[in-house]
Amino acid sequence: MASSTLDTLKKPVIHPVWLRITHWLNVLAVVILILSGWRIYNASPIFPFHFPSEWTLGGWLGGALQWHFAAMWLLFFNGLVYLLINTGSGRLWKKFLPLRPTEVIQDLIKALRGKLQHDALDHYNAVQKLAYVSVILDLILLVVSGLAIWKSVQFPVLRELMGGFDNARVVHFCAMSFLVAFIVVHIIMVALVPRTLLAMLRGR
Repeated sequence: MASSTLDTLKKPVIHPVWLRITHWLNVLAVVILILSGWRIYNASPIFPFHFPSEWTLGGWLGGALQWHFAAMWLLFFNGLVYLLINTGSGRLWKKFLPLRPTEVIQDLIKALRGKLQHDALDHYNAVQKLAYVSVILDLILLVVSGLAIWKSVQFPVLRELMGGFDNARVVHFCAMSFLVAFIVVHIIMVALVPRTLLAMLRGR
């Protein structure tokens, strides 16, 4: 037992404590935002469909808005801490850059053929880099478009950047859809390579 514990401690840290904490807080915030957002969408749909009420959070529009705003602040401040530490430590540049289109295409072809390896959990392939950078930018877009919707009068510049209030809702919905697609793919990849989940839980 002692030898096993010692071997575990000798393994290099893949995900530091701050990264694991911000990751799981982000998971909590995003899940609440998506489910409450679907309830808010149902109150005034953009497209000719509704989300099943069983998939939503809040019970009614007022309740959904309360959940949404609470999770919004968690996402904002948690994301800010993540970006500041990631940038300040240099981890952002080390992990996600350089991002070359040719490498993305090559790794994507390998992935589609089932030949993309995941031997080193501390190293991201080009497809992973693109996915993580894209979802970070998508989360920023969600916050910006959400502000344009929530405080449309107070932030007219944001509203106009989004193309107006109604268009900001469409942008917000599309950004949400991209995030959901990322989550689905992410869960599938974790199921295929369960070591990635253990690393995010234990750090090693």
